[in-house]
Amino acid sequence: MMKRQKLTLVSMLHYLRLVYRSVLFIMLLLEYIFSRVHPRDHIDDAVVRRPVIFILIWIVFAVEMVFRFFPSRYESPGCQKQFKRNYIKTGNTDIKIPDNNATILVALIWVVFNCIFGALYMLEILDERIMLLLCSAYSVCDMICILFYCPFQTLFLKNKCCGSCRIYNWDYAMMFTPLFFVKGLYSWSLLLLSVALLVRWEITFYRHPERFSENTNQYLACRNCTERLCVHKKQLQKMRKHIEEYTTNKIRSLRKD
Repeated sequence: MMKRQKLTLVSMLHYLRLVYRSVLFIMLLLEYIFSRVHPRDHIDDAVVRRPVIFILIWIVFAVEMVFRFFPSRYESPGCQKQFKRNYIKTGNTDIKIPDNNATILVALIWVVFNCIFGALYMLEILDERIMLLLCSAYSVCDMICILFYCPFQTLFLKNKCCGSCRIYNWDYAMMFTPLFFVKGLYSWSLLLLSVALLVRWEITFYRHPERFSENTNQYLACRNCTERLCVHKKQLQKMRKHIEEYTTNKIRSLRKD
């Protein structure tokens, strides 16, 4: 029987982000519903009328991104491997990053996918609130990818976990891609900050690829992980199987009766 392990501090912070990002999404959804009731209401008017919602969202994500620029023991090893202090030499000089080529495909898919929304916006089928709502939905999906299931990992990158993910710090740039179409200080400042994170990540990768490879960096070894999400995911999968087995047996017993 697999011993149940407690969530690490980093994992608990992920769940906290999932909760408050979900709350922010609900707030924006309610704001969108209100805008449909008052169709003449412009996004700028909404910021003036209910500034708390938009300023709170800006502060939350701006603070999150600023912290990403610096080493922190409260962040995932996936984004912390870029820093020099987290580079622990293995003695091996053979840099292996098997998922590197798939990053181009992921980038193309993401750009094309969001260009569809951009085109719908240009055709005035979607409005600015939908683009903001889309960003918020992306932010929730980002945490779902980390905690439960990541299609990029499973279908394209094939990396073993978030800690070894080649595109971990692309998350904010991907999250705020729709803001390219939303003019305003709040929106474009978040977008620029997210792009700065991505550029910094990519420059570090091409200057110091040894930090991103488990073959050359011991920091990425499982024994040094401060996240332990793989164990947590296995526990969730086991629980899901138990639920499925219980449900199947229950249905069988009911049919017999």
